[in-house]
Amino acid sequence: MSEQTTQRHKGYAKGQEARMRILDAAIASVRQKGYAATRVDEVASCAGVTKGGFFHHFSSKEEMAVAAAMRWSEVTGQLFEAAPYHLPDDPLDRVLAYIDFRRDIIGGQTDEFTCFAGTLAQETHLSAPTIRDAARASIFDHAQTLTADIEAAKSRSCPDADWTADSLALHTQAVLQGAFIIAKADGGPERARESVGHLRRYVELLFGRRPKSSAN
Repeated sequence: MSEQTTQRHKGYAKGQEARMRILDAAIASVRQKGYAATRVDEVASCAGVTKGGFFHHFSSKEEMAVAAAMRWSEVTGQLFEAAPYHLPDDPLDRVLAYIDFRRDIIGGQTDEFTCFAGTLAQETHLSAPTIRDAARASIFDHAQTLTADIEAAKSRSCPDADWTADSLALHTQAVLQGAFIIAKADGGPERARESVGHLRRYVELLFGRRPKSSAN
């Protein structure tokens, strides 16, 4: 490989690193104060790039938000893929373990556990359809990761039930997003954790399993 090619590769790698820093800074800002209050110059500063450097990577704040939604899906996807809720043999146990995992990671300040994609969807569903669609893809694609286990559990426990695995998978996300709104309104995680506890009990009852007693 020539020195010129090597330098090109190094330049590309540095550019990609800067791009990821911008996206991570954007995600942090939106989770802290929302999309409307997130400013390009502040994101650039947090990412360690100039404002001109920001516009080298993104033509607009909207383009950044769309890319950040994809980045969010990648990062959280890795977290969920490695999570222990995949371990149980029984598909219903895996679904319930997923809900437990989601409850267990609700803690600390609201910006530490609330959903970037959900915040985008709430703020931009009318004003910026491109961002809304990116947020939708993030939320719906994650819900889809639950569908196979829900379908397998349904086949075992209640094959004739008049609901679909897709609809229940989306319902889990609806409850989670609602719990995040409750957390923001309440200023803390406890009531959000309670909401997710109720989701667990609902799913157990839906599949004919007696709910275990829970503090949440």
